[in-house]
Amino acid sequence: MTRSVVLTLATGIGLAASACAYESTGAIAEPLSYKLPRETIEFKPGLNVDVVKNNCLACHSADYIATQPRGPKFKKDFWQAEVNKMIKVYGAQIDETDISKIVDYLTATY
Repeated sequence: MTRSVVLTLATGIGLAASACAYESTGAIAEPLSYKLPRETIEFKPGLNVDVVKNNCLACHSADYIATQPRGPKFKKDFWQAEVNKMIKVYGAQIDETDISKIVDYLTATY
């Protein structure tokens, strides 16, 4: 027998022995439940706040938005980039018609 055949047979025998030696423990994880802390902040009132709540709260709290940078250079372009990041990077399922409403709300309110 050639060396590659011997190695193949040895590997196969080793895998078969491992499969036979595997013992199922039958352990089943119990469901875990816990109480979430109260929200520490809410979205500020404003036009389209409901659209923002319906989309953004699916993934994060209002705290996330409240901790974003402030100042003259953090306006519409900044919020547009943030919403795009939520969609493209994090997979946020935001309807195309809601994107501008969310950006406008964030620009006007934060």
